[in-house]
Amino acid sequence: MRRPFLHSKVHRVLVTGAELHYEGSLTLDTRLMEAALMRPYQQIEVYNVTRGTRFSTYLIEGPAGAGDCCLNGAAAHMVDVGDRVIIAAYCDLDEHEVAEHRPTLVLVGENNQSFEVKHGETAFTLVSAVPQGEGK
Repeated sequence: MRRPFLHSKVHRVLVTGAELHYEGSLTLDTRLMEAALMRPYQQIEVYNVTRGTRFSTYLIEGPAGAGDCCLNGAAAHMVDVGDRVIIAAYCDLDEHEVAEHRPTLVLVGENNQSFEVKHGETAFTLVSAVPQGEGK
């Protein structure tokens, strides 16, 4: 039996754009995608920390180092620029793979420019406050 598990996530990335008149998807800084082991056109789940909404879309590459996180098409209705979102990707694992599996977590800093990569997480770990100057 195969079960879905968290593969990786980009945690609390700042939404930098919302483009309604676009075919669809989420444009993400390529550095963040690579750090999270995510690929172009991969299906993702987006959890809007600011609004409490969730939806699915797919990734497209943004310029490396630009800090882009832009929701396109219908998904643009689900965010405002300045919202914080979590971008999650999942994988299916066989039972024998579960014990060794650790998801890749990318914790994003100010203006999506700095980040920390971790492998695995523990319950009740508090996230530091929103970086100064980015609160809504």
